Amino acid sequence: MIHLRSVSYKLPRSTENFPFNVSVIQSLTSLELTADVTFLVGENGSGKSTLLEAIAYAVQLPVVGSQAAHNDPTLATVGQLADHFKLTWNKRTRRGLFMRSEDYFGFVRRLAELKSEMEADIEAVDREYEGRSAFAKGLAKMAYARELHSLRESYGEDGLDAQSHGESYFALFQSRFVPDGLYLLDEPEAPLSPTRQLTFLSLLKMAVAQNAQFIIATHSPIILAYPGATILSFDGQQIEQVGYEDLEHVNVMRDFLNNPRAYLRHLMDV
Repeated sequence: MIHLRSVSYKLPRSTENFPFNVSVIQSLTSLELTADVTFLVGENGSGKSTLLEAIAYAVQLPVVGSQAAHNDPTLATVGQLADHFKLTWNKRTRRGLFMRSEDYFGFVRRLAELKSEMEADIEAVDREYEGRSAFAKGLAKMAYARELHSLRESYGEDGLDAQSHGESYFALFQSRFVPDGLYLLDEPEAPLSPTRQLTFLSLLKMAVAQNAQFIIATHSPIILAYPGATILSFDGQQIEQVGYEDLEHVNVMRDFLNNPRAYLRHLMDV
């Protein structure tokens, strides 16, 4: 379901500083979202992640650590850009999630640290209440045990760090997924093998069937192949809709796989 229909933008008076000086931002007047899944594609520095972050800020989506985008200090700069956005909705929602690949890795590390801290606190209570009644000890441990149980229930008995990157990514997403949500993902392929990227396509289909909308910045030719998606290229002076077969990412990957030695000979004299 298309919740967010368009993002309109009016340039401020001063456009000398980032993010207002990004070429595609300066040429942006309106971004129309016409599919359940919209891909943003382009080289690093083209502005796709900047725009995605600003949309997340404007929509007030939570980031993967559960805090609101407005409270994330790494989004303060793009927040200035978001202040100039006008959002048009088919159905207003604040359900969903904004997740960058670096947020995912950071969240997994923090979750492991939190789990270790809780386990250490429970052990400390055991030592402190040694020799006292089981009731007193259980009461003292209750808060820590409840939080630890909640973590294990959400992310597995041993936590996300005990799983492969692909498994933990899916476990994290599934634990945070709610129907009728808007999901903004920046380079979700980072923790995923090619096989896991194919699994990710199935996850997209499942979520879309539950009225989710996705806007995804990606370099992955596998993920970009999702049927029926709109692909927006950031490689020119302005954002343009392109076909899958016309993508440089796809053609370079296809040519390389068909004849890797030709590329390697040119690049490495092999």
